[in-house]
Amino acid sequence: MLHNPVRIGLVGFGTVGTGVARLLLEEAEAIYRRTDIRLELACIVDKDTKTARKVGVPKEMLTDDLNRALDDPTIQIGVELVGGTKIAKQIQEKMLQAGKHVVTANKALLAEHGQSLFELAHKKGVCIAFEASCAGGIPIISALRTGLAANRITSLYGILNGTCNYILTNMTQKGLDFPTALSQAQQKGYAEADPTLDINGMDSAHKLAILAGLAFGYQFRTKDISVEGIESIQIEDIRNAMEMGYVLKLLAIGQVNDEGAVSLRVHPSFIHEDTPLARVGGPFNTLSVFGNAVGNTMYFGRGAGMMATASAVVADIIEIAMGNSQRLFESMLMLRNPDKPKIQSIDDITSRYYIRMMAKDRPGVTAKYAHILGNHNISISGAIQHEGIGPDNTVPVVVTTHPTQQKNMNAAVDELSKLDVISGKPVCIRIVEIPEDKD
Repeated sequence: MLHNPVRIGLVGFGTVGTGVARLLLEEAEAIYRRTDIRLELACIVDKDTKTARKVGVPKEMLTDDLNRALDDPTIQIGVELVGGTKIAKQIQEKMLQAGKHVVTANKALLAEHGQSLFELAHKKGVCIAFEASCAGGIPIISALRTGLAANRITSLYGILNGTCNYILTNMTQKGLDFPTALSQAQQKGYAEADPTLDINGMDSAHKLAILAGLAFGYQFRTKDISVEGIESIQIEDIRNAMEMGYVLKLLAIGQVNDEGAVSLRVHPSFIHEDTPLARVGGPFNTLSVFGNAVGNTMYFGRGAGMMATASAVVADIIEIAMGNSQRLFESMLMLRNPDKPKIQSIDDITSRYYIRMMAKDRPGVTAKYAHILGNHNISISGAIQHEGIGPDNTVPVVVTTHPTQQKNMNAAVDELSKLDVISGKPVCIRIVEIPEDKD
């Protein structure tokens, strides 16, 4: 057993860094009793050493000098929690060059520059641990690397952004429009002052790139992922879909088809209200993983926040101290696989669709839009038209379709937009049917 303390240099003393410091300082004895490993916070590096945090820290522990963490040979683990990609990448590279293991929650950095950082870690004989990068306190990285190692993963369906889930939950349950729901999320602290990366889907895409890499054994980047956000979602579409038994979620989806091609996408999705993911509300995250042996497993919890994310960071520190992370890091298939993934184009993805058109209230309209859909191999499965006249003597017409390829739907929507009996461009949202796990 280890008797000498494992010393840690923490770089970044923001929200998550404060939580990590709290756990390392206040829970050290409890962690020691459970693991027989003594963790010692050696220093905290941050450009702001004056602002009070929600944890008591000895003054001598704080510094704005990164070299204090890099040059101390007794510090075995560097924790990078500064965020962003440019400076954070430089910090991680310096930590690795100094021969220190790295723990990070930086999903954007790993999604864009993970390959070069992983290669440097291998070269220096250390590891990078990143449990906190994808779903806050949910131990999904550990599940994919070890708990599901006997499985061939076939698909992932995730709600990976708490901000979007909170917004869509309030739109669904309280009937709020998007701007109001976003404003409330910001007031509650669930959305940043600039929420762009959350609501445009890129935060979910960063996480999907990492999770898909572990699940499917390749190194993916965000350029491999088709991404759509929720900025254009309108409350009437949520209401219409609820009438048909659907709930709107921003889903991150990864799948492998029978030919071995991988499809990766993030987009608003209508899922049936009885689907377990449909019941995940508020700022929570969840991931449904399908394996060939285990079937469907589902992981749920807080996807962000000070202590939830700090829990995952400290778990990584413990795994490194116990010697587990180094072996797991070296054995990751996505680092050893020389093959390039075959990415399935979003145009070839087959899905059902929800379409809302503002149609002129006159005879023959139904025949016209049905004819266009039929010409593009799109079959209608259901339709709703309420009484009442809207702008320009139009009425909202909602149809749902049987499965069709994305390219067919794109062509049909373009043609529908040009019809003289249709006002504006139709709204088109995918209906995702998550497979059931049955005996």
